[in-house]
Amino acid sequence: MELSTIEWTVPLRFLVALALGFLVGLERESTKGEQKLVFGGVRTHPIISLFGFGCAWLYSIGASFMLPMGLFAIALLTAISYVAKIKTEKYGSTSEVSALLTFITGALAMLVDIWIAMAMGIVNTILLSEKATLESYVEKLTKVEFLALIKFLLVTLIIYPVLPDYEFTPFKINPARVWRIVIIVSSLGFVGYVLQKKFGERLGLWLSGVFGGIVSSTVVTLSVGRLAQKAPERANDALQAALLAASVMYIRVLVLVWIISPIFLFDLWYRLLFLSFIGVMVSLRKQNTQSKAAGTLPELQNPFEIRPALGFALLFVILSVITKYIVSGIGQEGLWALGAVLGFADIEPFILSLIQNPINTEINIWQPFIVAMMSNTVAKGIYFFYFSYSNRKESAIRYLILVLAHIPVIIL
Repeated sequence: MELSTIEWTVPLRFLVALALGFLVGLERESTKGEQKLVFGGVRTHPIISLFGFGCAWLYSIGASFMLPMGLFAIALLTAISYVAKIKTEKYGSTSEVSALLTFITGALAMLVDIWIAMAMGIVNTILLSEKATLESYVEKLTKVEFLALIKFLLVTLIIYPVLPDYEFTPFKINPARVWRIVIIVSSLGFVGYVLQKKFGERLGLWLSGVFGGIVSSTVVTLSVGRLAQKAPERANDALQAALLAASVMYIRVLVLVWIISPIFLFDLWYRLLFLSFIGVMVSLRKQNTQSKAAGTLPELQNPFEIRPALGFALLFVILSVITKYIVSGIGQEGLWALGAVLGFADIEPFILSLIQNPINTEINIWQPFIVAMMSNTVAKGIYFFYFSYSNRKESAIRYLILVLAHIPVIIL
C-alpha cells in the first residue's frame, strides 16, 4: 500500500507526529549515558512534536499566530539550554537543533504531505544516532575527495538546470541533453574512481585495473604500462590489470547504452558480454602472492573535473555533426572508417552520438560500435607493448586474441 492511497485524517497525522517524536526521543535517551547534558529524551521529544502538531492545527483553523509563537517558545527553551551548556564548557548544539527540528516535524505532520514529516523525522534520527560513523568518514575524507564531491554537485545541480532544453541548428543539438549525457558518463566513471581509491590498493593491481576500467581503460593501460616499464618484475601483473580494464570497457559501454538508449540493447548485450568474457579469459594467469599490494595504480583523474567534462561535451557535439554528415553522404562504410580512426582516441563520444539520435534506421549502428572498440583495443595493445619491454611477446599474443574476437562479433 502506497502512502498516497491512504486517507491521512487528523487522528492518523497525530499518531505519526507522536511516533516521530518518540523515535527521536529514544535516540536522545540512549545517549544520556555518554553525554550528561542532552536536551530532551524519550518523553520531551514526543511532547515537542505534539506541541508542534497542536500549533499547526490551531494555525489551520485560523489562529495563525500560534505556529510562529510555538516555534519561538521552543527556540527560547533551546537557547536557555545551550547557554547552560556553555557554562559547563560543552559547546555542541546538536540536541537543541534536533529539538527545533522535532517541533517542525510535528507541525509538518499536520500541514503538508505526510512523507515530508516522515522523512525529516527519520533523517533527524539517523543523523543523531550515526555520529561516530559520520565523524569517521569526515576524518578519512581528504581535500581531494571533498573537492571531487563539490565538482560533482557543480556539474549536476548548478550547470545542468540552467541549460536550455530545446534543439538548436539543423543538427538538433540540445544543450541540456548533451550535458545529461556528460553527467551519466561522468557519474559512472565517478563510481569507479571512488571504488578504486577505497579498495584498489587493498586487494592489488588486478582490482585496481577492474575499478580503473570503469573510469577509463585507456588511462589504466598507460598507467600500468609505465609501471611495467619501471618495474619489469611487475609486468605480468600490469598486463593482467590492463586486460581486465579493457574487459570492463565493454560492460561500461553496455551500461551507458542501457541508460541512454536501451532500444539498442537487443543487438549489443550478448556481443559485448562475449567480448568482456574473452577479455577476462585472456587476463587469467597464475597469481604472484608476493605482488598483491605493490605497484598500485597512480592517481586517476576525477571524472567530474570541469575541463574534461566540457571537452567531452564539445567532442560529443562535434562527432554528432560529423556522424550526421557521414551517414547522409557516405553511409555505413563511412561510420566504420570513423569508428576505426576514433578508436585511437575516445570512443564514448562517438558511440553515444550514434545512439542518441539515430538518423538512418536501415544502418546497423552496432557494427561501427564494435569496430570502434576493436580499434581501441588495438590502440591499448600498442600502448602496453611499447612500454612493457619485458613481456612483449605475451602481451602481443593476449591482445591479439582479444582483437581477433571482435571479427566474428562484427560479421555474425
